[in-house]
Amino acid sequence: MGYDALLVMSFGGPEGPDDVMPFLENVVRGRGVPRERLLEVAEHYLHFGGVSPINQQCRDLIAAIKADFAANGVDLPVYWGNRNWHPMMADTLARMKADGIRTALGFATSAYGGYSSCRQYWEDISKAQAVVGDGAPQVHKLRQFWDHPGFVEPHADALRDALGRLDPARRDSTRIVFTAHSIPNSMAATAGPTGGRYEAQLQETAALVAAAAGTDVPWDLVWQSRSGPPQVPWLEPDINDHLTALAEKGVTDVAVSPIGFVSDHLEVIWDLDNEASDTAAELGLGYARAGTPGHDPRYVTMVRELVTERLSEPPSDGPRAPFTAPEPVCASAPGRRLGSIPVWDYCAVDCCKPPARPAR
Repeated sequence: MGYDALLVMSFGGPEGPDDVMPFLENVVRGRGVPRERLLEVAEHYLHFGGVSPINQQCRDLIAAIKADFAANGVDLPVYWGNRNWHPMMADTLARMKADGIRTALGFATSAYGGYSSCRQYWEDISKAQAVVGDGAPQVHKLRQFWDHPGFVEPHADALRDALGRLDPARRDSTRIVFTAHSIPNSMAATAGPTGGRYEAQLQETAALVAAAAGTDVPWDLVWQSRSGPPQVPWLEPDINDHLTALAEKGVTDVAVSPIGFVSDHLEVIWDLDNEASDTAAELGLGYARAGTPGHDPRYVTMVRELVTERLSEPPSDGPRAPFTAPEPVCASAPGRRLGSIPVWDYCAVDCCKPPARPAR
């Protein structure tokens, strides 16, 4: 038995003003987030007409993947399912079942380990399979790709471009600021077989991107888009606090590279192009934000390479569910990669557990 489809999995986003609150309610369901906070975040979406760029970015990526598959002899249909907005995962799995799909490969649009960035997608699959019932397709995860050249090189080119938009006369007082989505400290501590996987992967990506960009400008890794209650510790420093600290140290210019993201969706546009940009302007800092891979041809090629790695090893009688291996199962034949941190095909049962909810 071989694989007979690719399922692209993403976060999802609203595509009109009427979608915004239902979408946000899906995102925070069961977390006890106050409605006042939802209304505040809703304004970010409404600022852009209630449309998140992420769904169109997924459509563009999937169109590019289909064209690349056709040009390179990969005979797999490509499906798309979201966590929080249409097309929802259960609807997609139902369509796959109706199309006769039995076993698919799953590509999550996140490069890193961690609960929200990896494990939760496989929980989404399990829930969707339960909704679909008997005959629901099996979905096997593709490995993470934080160190794949197809992810690193587009970020490196974008960083070079951002540095080129800053004043070269002030290069000695310029700093690179890599950003990623902050997560609770308790979640970061369980992100991987030995803990700390999310941060370690991001540190490795930052070093690889800086090296590939051919720059000796010093860099930092900081965090953005925190959304939890203030009493719960999250990864710090926040980018806005960090910009303030850099200005106080005499830094004059910053190139901000969102290596935690694969495309310019709303958190990148709002948190960096609005809030962080405004903070830099208030501090008198030169500011340039680097782009993300989006559907760069190298990134699209990377998706095909991840697929063909696994096509060379069809499904066996080994672990099929996302979290059934007692120990993490290392990728047996990983292809192109630049880093050294181990990469996994199957995750251990205790990998990247969600943080305990605070008592209310």
